[in-house]
Amino acid sequence: MTISTKISNDGKELTIKVEGRFDFNAHREFRAAYEQAKSNSTKFVVDMAETDYMDSSALGMLLLLREKVGGDNANISIVKCKPEIRQIFDISNFKHMFHIE
Repeated sequence: MTISTKISNDGKELTIKVEGRFDFNAHREFRAAYEQAKSNSTKFVVDMAETDYMDSSALGMLLLLREKVGGDNANISIVKCKPEIRQIFDISNFKHMFHIE
């Protein structure tokens, strides 16, 4: 499991890339990734192109991110999901809380 971040040149977009297993073992690293963001970040992207596995604790971490950055007004996109990861989001009704691409 590796989590890396990238902030856009203007500081308004933070991309968090999750590689490997996205489970409870990632919680500290994932939280640190969005807490280190500059206060002017308004868009958050979670890149899951290299995510092989995700469990319910990962769903909880995404909900905590959403709460931290604005709740219902949060601008969070979850992108590049593999089909099995996308299915977890569909079953969990996350499409109503996040932009899933």
